Amino acid sequence: MYLKNLQVRQFKSYSEGQFDFIPEINCIVGENGIGKTNLLDAIYFLSMTKSTRLSDAQCVLHGESYFMVQGDYVVGEMETEIRCSFQKGQKKQVFRAQKAYPRLADHIGNYPVVMMDPYDTDLIREGSEERRRFFDNMMSQKDRVFLEKLLKYNRVLIQRNQLLKAFAERGHVDYLHLETYDILLAELGEEIFHARKIFLEAYIPAFQKHYKSLSDGREQVHISLESNVVPANMLEDLKKNVFNDLHAQRTGIGPHKDDFVFEIDSFPLKKMGSQGQQKSYVVALKLAQFEMLWSDSLKKPILLLDDIFDKLDDRRIQRLIQMMAEKKFGQVFITDARPERTKTLLKDLKGEIQYIEL
Repeated sequence: MYLKNLQVRQFKSYSEGQFDFIPEINCIVGENGIGKTNLLDAIYFLSMTKSTRLSDAQCVLHGESYFMVQGDYVVGEMETEIRCSFQKGQKKQVFRAQKAYPRLADHIGNYPVVMMDPYDTDLIREGSEERRRFFDNMMSQKDRVFLEKLLKYNRVLIQRNQLLKAFAERGHVDYLHLETYDILLAELGEEIFHARKIFLEAYIPAFQKHYKSLSDGREQVHISLESNVVPANMLEDLKKNVFNDLHAQRTGIGPHKDDFVFEIDSFPLKKMGSQGQQKSYVVALKLAQFEMLWSDSLKKPILLLDDIFDKLDDRRIQRLIQMMAEKKFGQVFITDARPERTKTLLKDLKGEIQYIEL
């Protein structure tokens, strides 16, 4: 699988642009601030129907009211046009072969993608929401059923929180009304909790393998799921916690509170890990993500490497280049503000390399 071309209109810093890509390594070079990251984000958007960091409205070129991202994917012998468009004040639309998807969720996972960028260390530094988003995005690309349950759970959660707020404002609680949401939330919540546990059991060995390769096996690493969901007991816990929920006006029990705890030698990575260990950790997380997305599919995910040569040391860069040389990846996009450096690092690679200068 690879992205053959890309057209953008009024997307972030681009008023208009058209690009052709090759199936192997595409190096996007140019000065800082010229739009290299925005181009990778457009590719990510075409696969995931959303930006890596910004809301849809924030992706519209300043002063304009809409954007469009379009490209042709090639899978085997089949070429398919995908188009994403967004108009302020209207619903976003995604088209496959000029036919609109009934739901955006139907597109997720069809063209898997993995992004490595300078913000990856936020997975370690920031709160649990960042880590949940990383694992949920990965699982959603891999498992359509999980995505459906997660979307439904989030809708029910919003409705229950709105009900809690209304009850608090009125000073009166309709427990029978609340129970209808509790039953559905508990059923979906326990299924999401179990799905995350099962996925993590398969993911950890791949992650540990890549970390060992990056660090020469100097430390032991692990990821654990921290949750307040007790299997077969979430409904009772929701009922017991109702007074706390009413006071807070939000739901305090459920997988939306889960955290994925990163450990190194049995200590929290955030507190005890060095800068180098943290970089190895996030690279291993992303390489394991690539492996997991590829494991059940004939499609190698598109790999987006944004500004990694400035952020990683020689050991980690050489490991990625070694994997490129071994054809571990499919289509790769690399951004760099110093084209001479990129050419030097990739000079011994066999296969096709294209340089796109912005």
